Amino acid sequence: MGTYPPEDVTFLLTDISGRVREQSTEERERLIQSGVHYSEMLPIEYEPTPRYMDLFESSLGSEAQWVARATGVVAERCLKLRGKELVLVSLARAGTPVGVLMRRYLRLRHQLDVPHYAISIIRGKGFDHNALRWLTARYPASALLFVDGWTGKGAITKELLRAAEEYETQQGVTLNPDLAVLADPGYCANILGTHDDRLVPSACLNSTVSGLVSRTFHRPDVITDSDFHGAVFYEHLREQDVSLRFIEAMCDAMPSEFSAVDKAVAGEPLRVDRPSWAGWESIGHIAAHHGIDDLNLIKPGVGETTRVLLRRIPWKILIHPDRVEQLSHVLQLAKERDVGVETWPDMSYACCGVIRPL
Repeated sequence: MGTYPPEDVTFLLTDISGRVREQSTEERERLIQSGVHYSEMLPIEYEPTPRYMDLFESSLGSEAQWVARATGVVAERCLKLRGKELVLVSLARAGTPVGVLMRRYLRLRHQLDVPHYAISIIRGKGFDHNALRWLTARYPASALLFVDGWTGKGAITKELLRAAEEYETQQGVTLNPDLAVLADPGYCANILGTHDDRLVPSACLNSTVSGLVSRTFHRPDVITDSDFHGAVFYEHLREQDVSLRFIEAMCDAMPSEFSAVDKAVAGEPLRVDRPSWAGWESIGHIAAHHGIDDLNLIKPGVGETTRVLLRRIPWKILIHPDRVEQLSHVLQLAKERDVGVETWPDMSYACCGVIRPL
């Protein structure tokens, strides 16, 4: 599955192409807010406008240096913690491009060909246990290191902690729930490139920057107890696929950032930072001001705000006044979808998507 070269990543997912009806954003929003789990549906893929693709192309240049530097910092920290036995396990889908970047950095800088897999973890349902059993049958559990793109509120971090405990209880195998991300504006990851809320260009698009693979899916009438979690492969979008375009643009910037990476990790103790969860204070203020009880309707950070505009029905977009000039793609999506934009200085994030309660 996927359009990456086989050595870049192996998707431990069940191909469910043609077996699940894609649903409109409006239909999915109504069902999600009525209690249907988001993983039991698939959205109709957003088809970007030419203007939006121009912004994506622009981001490949404007964001390449920081992404390359953050990739190097995170990869070096992961290598220190796991050594040459390191196995990268990306959380599909947003983690997959970042895992590919880390693998390529380690090959370029250290001539290491580390294994890289993409597996499913679903908020409220946890890990794909079949995928974890497949991995732990082949590699030491201590070698596995989980990778995602960025953090928002930290829901996936909490899911990772809970899922690791559950897996140990059920399987008797201890997993280290370290999470590596490029950007951690929520202060809820323990291996990171930066706390700054920066755009990872892969957040701009869906499957067309993630190997043409959908978000992961789990519904008992489609996924059996012996299956990996599911995903669709969008073969019909192959001409629009920019997955390798993103990877190559970021990799081209890596050599110029080697010295900055070395400076960032020089003399670091061999430990993992403890998350402070500082982003929750910002979320609490936003929820209180807007009278929102369900925090799942608040999606902070550049990556999550972009997802809201691509997949959900946003009520409004909040943007930190100091970051307006860096959020062209968010403003363009908001304009296309006729979503109001307000400035909001009281948050640790660059922007935040707010979904209206139905």
